[in-house]
Amino acid sequence: MSWIDAGIFLTYMIALVAVGTYFLRRNTDQEDYFVGGRGLSGWHIGLSVVATDVGGGFSIGLGGLGFLMGLSGSWMLFTGLVGAWLAGALLIPRVHALAVRERFLTFPQLIAHFYDGRAAFVAGLISVVGYLGFTSSQMLAGAKLASAAFVDLDLNMALLVMGVITVGYTVLGGMKAVVYTDTIQWIVLIGGLSLVGVPLAWEAVGGWETIRATIRPEQLSLTNVDAVTLINWAVTIVPIWFVGMTLYQRIYACRSEKEARKAWAIAGLLEWPLMAFLGVTLGLLARVAADQGMFEGLAGASAAELDPELGLPLLLRTILPAGLMGLMLSVYFSAILSTADSCLMAASGNLLTDILARVTRVPQGTKGMLRLSQWLTLALGAVAILIAAMMENVLDLMLSSYAFMVSGLLVPLVAAVFGGRRNARAAIGAMLGGGFTTIALGEAPFALPYGLDANVFGIAMAAIIFLSIDRLMPVGGTPLVNGGISTS
Repeated sequence: MSWIDAGIFLTYMIALVAVGTYFLRRNTDQEDYFVGGRGLSGWHIGLSVVATDVGGGFSIGLGGLGFLMGLSGSWMLFTGLVGAWLAGALLIPRVHALAVRERFLTFPQLIAHFYDGRAAFVAGLISVVGYLGFTSSQMLAGAKLASAAFVDLDLNMALLVMGVITVGYTVLGGMKAVVYTDTIQWIVLIGGLSLVGVPLAWEAVGGWETIRATIRPEQLSLTNVDAVTLINWAVTIVPIWFVGMTLYQRIYACRSEKEARKAWAIAGLLEWPLMAFLGVTLGLLARVAADQGMFEGLAGASAAELDPELGLPLLLRTILPAGLMGLMLSVYFSAILSTADSCLMAASGNLLTDILARVTRVPQGTKGMLRLSQWLTLALGAVAILIAAMMENVLDLMLSSYAFMVSGLLVPLVAAVFGGRRNARAAIGAMLGGGFTTIALGEAPFALPYGLDANVFGIAMAAIIFLSIDRLMPVGGTPLVNGGISTS
């Protein structure tokens, strides 16, 4: 990498830390730090939502899907569009006014409102673990990108650099820094991919005729995906829009319900088709470049053996001239940081508000709580870096984190918000049963029926447990005895 590229990239990173420092002086309490003072607009929140949801994991992961399966990989983000619009129409009208009235900061506080503190505690634990994994996946995405772009930078050192930058400005600035940097990062990302990445890659591989002659016909089709894969994507990704702590923080941060629904509509359209096709197209072009031998001597493997998630970074490293390489690195780091910072904020908010505040005494006063929030964010960031150092695949780590949260939290949320069921014992049983079923089956040494994801069975188990406990041990009643229920 030339000094010009390094200078552009370094300037961009310094600018992000500067934003965090700016908001450090303007945050006065937990509401400022975790939900931006509840006064943000739909456009800022919408761009922040899509930047967070797509982020680096999906940017690098979509490139990997494009490399492997072609344009059909775009259907993964179609589930994001569906999830965003469903949540905007069904969830936001039920929770925004409640959150403002009750001054909620986290998703488990909503669970506490419908159930009790015990259920909120378990939900907080699940959310912390899930978002730590998700933060780690973004850091790993950044490390892969950096190590592929910088010749002398190994993966572990790249991970350390990525982690320090992410944790640094998130600790300093809180939610306002996250949302406003997300807005900038999304604009930079879309502009860089559409105006620089795709046109130069298209030209470098030889244009349409060469592309069509090089790859398999099914890679240019939108039907090169099986039904089971679509089901697995949908079951894992659509529900996260109903249980994701990062998304609830943004619902709470919107100045009105109307602005929140507007934000979710914007986010859905930006995910699919815009970002979906940009991501897989670049991955597809990387596959063409690999088949042409453009990466020989760089990756130490043939196109068939190459890690698909490295195809896109290697393509950028190969085709971009000095100056543009630094710009495109900034583009992808924008996507990565926009997700990592939000997930880190979510984990920190859960740990402080939903776990520590319930088991120990936390410092009183706005400044004391604010400082503790920052220290916890720093500590969780360090843990996320360690997790990332032990993992290899960005998309797998990201989807596993999604699945763990969804299988534990979806059923209790739906039962309370949409079904009016408020049995805390049933909620806790569903959370633990669903989450641990997904973990156990995800590590099982055997194939699951029909190729379905472990999350499908985790959600099913959660539903069975919730309904069983709710029937056998109803709220305000006695256990089911001799076929009858006695209620008070």
